[in-house]
Amino acid sequence: MELNQIHQLFLECSVASTDTRHIQQNSLFFALNGPSFNGNSFAHQALESGAKYAVIDEVVHPTDERFILVDDALETLQNLARFHRDYLGLPIIALTGSNGKTTTKELIHAVLKPHFKTVATVGNLNNHIGVPLTLLSMTAETEIGIVEMGANHAKEIAMLCEIAQPNVGYITNFGKAHLEGFGSEDGVVKAKSELYDYLKSNSGLIILNSDDAKQVAQVGDYDTVYTFSETSETSVNVKLIATQPFLSVALKNSTIKTHLVGAYNFNNSAAALTIGAYYNLTPLQLKEGIESYVPANNRSQIIQQHSNEILLDAYNANPSSMEVALENFKGIQNSQKIAILGDMFELGTMTSKEHLEVVNQAISTKGCVFYFVGTHFFEQKTDDPKLQFFETFQDLQLHLEQSTISNTSVLIKGSRGMALERVLELI
Repeated sequence: MELNQIHQLFLECSVASTDTRHIQQNSLFFALNGPSFNGNSFAHQALESGAKYAVIDEVVHPTDERFILVDDALETLQNLARFHRDYLGLPIIALTGSNGKTTTKELIHAVLKPHFKTVATVGNLNNHIGVPLTLLSMTAETEIGIVEMGANHAKEIAMLCEIAQPNVGYITNFGKAHLEGFGSEDGVVKAKSELYDYLKSNSGLIILNSDDAKQVAQVGDYDTVYTFSETSETSVNVKLIATQPFLSVALKNSTIKTHLVGAYNFNNSAAALTIGAYYNLTPLQLKEGIESYVPANNRSQIIQQHSNEILLDAYNANPSSMEVALENFKGIQNSQKIAILGDMFELGTMTSKEHLEVVNQAISTKGCVFYFVGTHFFEQKTDDPKLQFFETFQDLQLHLEQSTISNTSVLIKGSRGMALERVLELI
């Protein structure tokens, strides 16, 4: 079946789906394969659960007229997403970076959605499957699409750009993330800059943080840019006012009080304000948009639990985000502070070095007790009395169940695989 024919069938459906556990009625199911499953085995179940059609890449018995047989279901999903994006012809904002992608995406969405019919990546569905699904969730009613792009290897951002074909792009930063796949920090810069490469080749607009020398160097003499800065005259000037208890920024004569914590969220907020300004929103509209956003999903959430104030930032971690989180935590005024830090993953040969650097940062931090969790941190165990090391989460759990924590500020941060949000039940 030709791609345009599949697209016509897709337009009859409500949504695209790849998971039979969450099938929506009247959806188009794609039978994707994984390391431990074959999506074709679930094609019948998808139809029984309400899918209108199922795209398969193996012959399934018994046959069904609602099956669409293709050579490769994943490739068809990606090609269909690109076809649909061409069909809609709407502006697409793409963003990537080492840290802050999802928060920045949510802030951009919060700023734009009161004034435009926007569709944005749900959660962090930002890979070779999530990006196509995001594009296929857009309709003829959508006015602006916001697409988050993640990667842990070179050429992934380039591939996602070929699918999404962004008109506007922003890179949050270049940091120490996914070093195992990128090989080095230089590898991170090169891979993330594939978004810039696409925009330059297609006369797209780059949203640029003029205060970030690495970003400026990567953009070079390309002049289709819309810039922001705290220190110099640019398209948009945003200034940091305060970081405690929450981040506050100044835009022209307006003070914007966010629900975000830490100076590390300044650029995320500034980028969202800049994109909103590019789409001609007023300072008041920009202020209302940023102030409406409340963090969720374990990202920089402030939680009051009994007498404790908890900063839950347990969605993910890498050396760069860990460093700025600890710097922010230093500024919290409380005589009792505990930082519960979990292992950082996907660091390859840099794993031991980067975990040791975090431990050394903790040693030099005054007025805080540290609980390190996981085998990588456990390998860096020291005799410093304010540093406690737990090889497994169960070891930490046993300790917390035998302890009383009260009137304390608690930072919880670690890679997603550590699932440190479980600590909330123990404090």
